Amino acid sequence: MFAIPLGRARRTALVGAMCAGLAAGLTGLTGCGKEDPDAGTNGVGKLSATKIQSQASAAAKAADSVQVSADLVVKGEPYRIKMRLNGEGGTGEITDGGVTFRLLRIGEDVFMQADASQLEEGGGKDKLSAKYVQVAPGDPKYKRFVSYTDKDELLGMLLDLHGKVTKGGRDTVDSVRTVQLAASNGNGGTLDVSLEGKPYPLRLVRAGNAGSLTLTDWGKSVPLKPPAKDEMADLEVSG
Repeated sequence: MFAIPLGRARRTALVGAMCAGLAAGLTGLTGCGKEDPDAGTNGVGKLSATKIQSQASAAAKAADSVQVSADLVVKGEPYRIKMRLNGEGGTGEITDGGVTFRLLRIGEDVFMQADASQLEEGGGKDKLSAKYVQVAPGDPKYKRFVSYTDKDELLGMLLDLHGKVTKGGRDTVDSVRTVQLAASNGNGGTLDVSLEGKPYPLRLVRAGNAGSLTLTDWGKSVPLKPPAKDEMADLEVSG
């Protein structure tokens, strides 16, 4: 049997027909073109870095709620945040300078679960007490506590990228595909934006080994209710 030589045009057409026929049942076939990295995504990976950042910011602002988990280093000290936030306030724990306390805010009412002595600078304790105290609006720390429990304000502080933002590669966060944004080539932080569903920001790695934060449970219910009477200490935080 003799092989019948094919002209270049016929060979090209034959290979093209084979790829077209097999692609319907197979993916990633060598020689039949590259797999589309944006197939099945929300499409933001095709956008410019500026537009991706803008869409991620808009999605975060429009969301009803989120859980923030941050493990940071601030001035050489551990700084941890674990808060669940919605449009009315939030609840969770903060560790600042070795002191851990629980916060709960509903509207303008701010409650703190901690030893009263922790409110003094350099108190040095991190064991939560069983009772809540209400933080008076006139207290110097009131605004800071509100900022911890305000979704838009806290995310605005934590998701700040420093420097020119460029589009990086692809990754996953908890099995969710992401596109990365890098500020100053990564020297200003790296942000992962979801390629599935809404383009929520999912993870930020801060520059200079300053820690990272993850954002989960976007849009999930965060029930908030004031402490029961027997959970309240008979005093207000002040001064």
